[in-house]
Amino acid sequence: MNTFYQLKITLKDIEPVIWRRFTVPSHITLDRLHDVVQIVMGWQDSHLHQFVFKKQIFNEHPETISDNDESTVRLNTLLKRNGNKLTYIYDFGDSWEHEIVLEGKGPLSEAIQPEIECSEGLMACPPEDCGGAYAYMSLLRAVFDPQNHEEDYEEFLSIIGLADIEVSDVQSFVFHYDVDSVNMLLAMYSRWSRDRTLPMVEGV
Repeated sequence: MNTFYQLKITLKDIEPVIWRRFTVPSHITLDRLHDVVQIVMGWQDSHLHQFVFKKQIFNEHPETISDNDESTVRLNTLLKRNGNKLTYIYDFGDSWEHEIVLEGKGPLSEAIQPEIECSEGLMACPPEDCGGAYAYMSLLRAVFDPQNHEEDYEEFLSIIGLADIEVSDVQSFVFHYDVDSVNMLLAMYSRWSRDRTLPMVEGV
């Protein structure tokens, strides 16, 4: 019987912690898991990425004999027990490192719909190309203390494309995470992904 995995993904080196909890079929391939992570986190999929499990590297375009094609590897061949972890790195310039943890699993049935769904999360995703975790932490400090970090605060407003906005609204913006909107995107992705070459259903 096919099973679902409950996963928690955490963006490392950021405070307050940015995290999401979501479910996927246990047999999802890593290339599709990448798609799901991009949606639940709020990234724009405009940079390279890779997965790391122990000493194994999985990516979209393997260039060395030590790299593996992520489209040929299913998640349940790596994460088998609760607590098992997988590292996901996005944007090799900013180097956003995420930890993906298997929290639970169970039978996949009609009672569990949809198969891919986000249940909760905290904090907005950092803006693309903002310099990585250290730079983003500087921007966050400016958001919560704009009088003493005026230059960084103005830079943050420029990056997110907002102007003439109250400081309290900017602070609300960085804490905001809209699960319903994310699940609408996941539902559209699930319908589209059925037509891709590698089937979602194990053994087909």
